[in-house]
Amino acid sequence: MTIHDRWEAYRGESTNSSDLLFTAKKSSFIQLLKTQLDVFLASNTSENVCDFKVKGSFFERSCTICVGESNTIIAQMKRKYTVSNVLLGRDTFGVTVYPNFDYAFVVALVVILDEINRDRMGDDAK
Repeated sequence: MTIHDRWEAYRGESTNSSDLLFTAKKSSFIQLLKTQLDVFLASNTSENVCDFKVKGSFFERSCTICVGESNTIIAQMKRKYTVSNVLLGRDTFGVTVYPNFDYAFVVALVVILDEINRDRMGDDAK
């Protein structure tokens, strides 16, 4: 994460600009119960329009990833509620990735969203 609340994802362990894959940043500065991220692929240097948007619900622990500003969904994550999960205090999630989209990309976005929500809660537990 940069000092401007921008998350940058690079190929491997590199931090060279030539290895930048994408950046993600909050859609707006103030976000109370829902978190929205604008995601820009490395080739989108103007960042006028996002390539993907992550719409997350802080309390429901769920998110939807869409193409740009459209409602075309590429992936969804939802918390699974089962008796054993509730009794044991475990969080279990189901992730659906639509065909022709990179699973690693989706997981990276979900991890970024989770880190933002952990920061919101002041929870440093991993």
